[in-house]
Amino acid sequence: MTDGLDGLRAEVRATLDNLVDNGRETGVQVAAYLRGEPILDEVAGVADRVTGRPMTADTPIFGVSTAKGLTATVVHVLAERGALDYDLRVADVWPEFARHGKDGITLRHLLTHTAGLPTLPADVTPEDLTDWDRMCALLADAVPLWAPGAQIAYHAWTFGWLVGEVVRRVTGHRISRVLAEEVAAPLGVADELFFGVPEADLDRLARLEDAGLSAMLDVAGTHLPNFDRVAPPAVRPDATIGSRPDVLRADVPAVGTLTARAAARTYAALIGAVDGVRLISAGRLHAVSTVAAHGTEWVFGAPTAFGLGYAVDDDGSFGTAGSGGSLAYAYPELGLAVAATRNRLGANDGDPMEGLRRLIRDAVRARRAHVGDDRA
Repeated sequence: MTDGLDGLRAEVRATLDNLVDNGRETGVQVAAYLRGEPILDEVAGVADRVTGRPMTADTPIFGVSTAKGLTATVVHVLAERGALDYDLRVADVWPEFARHGKDGITLRHLLTHTAGLPTLPADVTPEDLTDWDRMCALLADAVPLWAPGAQIAYHAWTFGWLVGEVVRRVTGHRISRVLAEEVAAPLGVADELFFGVPEADLDRLARLEDAGLSAMLDVAGTHLPNFDRVAPPAVRPDATIGSRPDVLRADVPAVGTLTARAAARTYAALIGAVDGVRLISAGRLHAVSTVAAHGTEWVFGAPTAFGLGYAVDDDGSFGTAGSGGSLAYAYPELGLAVAATRNRLGANDGDPMEGLRRLIRDAVRARRAHVGDDRA
């Protein structure tokens, strides 16, 4: 490539090699697109420490909440063609959802984590998570904690069934099928983006390792009064649950399995065209990536801003990140999409994937400033 980013690629490669060599990471993927063209697709380490199977760019990794961005993307693709409206009342397509005063909750409330339905029963099990009808029935019968729109609360697990059931009611298909047919296939990554992973693909996945995430979740459960209400102890989003074949095979669209390459390609197609495929219009891009809800979030107690299904950051990006270190973001002004995944799920480790995101962002910004062209 002669795009002036050779130095960035060399720095990313050196960073990945160092992370693996010093034992901080087992296997890592980093990918980026600029103006619809791939500028980075780097991997290091192994997908499975037991067998020595190498990490490759097409090795899917359980990405925890990074997959929420895929769930939101499905909604926006459907909205683009007129099949969905953000102000759709959920009960209009899911009548039993109206119980207990939930008739005023809209799709917009679901996407902005302001529906008031973030909690799960304390005794929920991993097996329950794999039972779509059971989880949707629980949510249809749930009593909201507050009026829709009154409070931001991260719907850590419930986001997936709430949004996914709206998609199913409108299209007649599970969200995994809609993702495959309307997003992954047009972008040429049908074997790299999954909610429910096909049985035949399970052996391709990276083997997850715990590197402090479980301990961090235990601390959160002890010190954050609402944490166990949204992620009860039996279903905390860690390497254990992300390694269960039954959970991996099921549609649980608050989480998912992906490659960095496929995630970056998806975000690139949200902000522009990738090989002739653009998922949403420029006008819709502005609507979904603009802050739609902000305030102090109920679970973690931190200032938070959401667009329609994505976190919106002060650096001009929108996207999602998952427990343990995966992430996928787009910078519309820069024309940049970045994703990073790893199979060693860490916490309190300096967040090296976030460091790589900043490195790539800053390099592209500096190049743009040097070239003096807003399309650089």
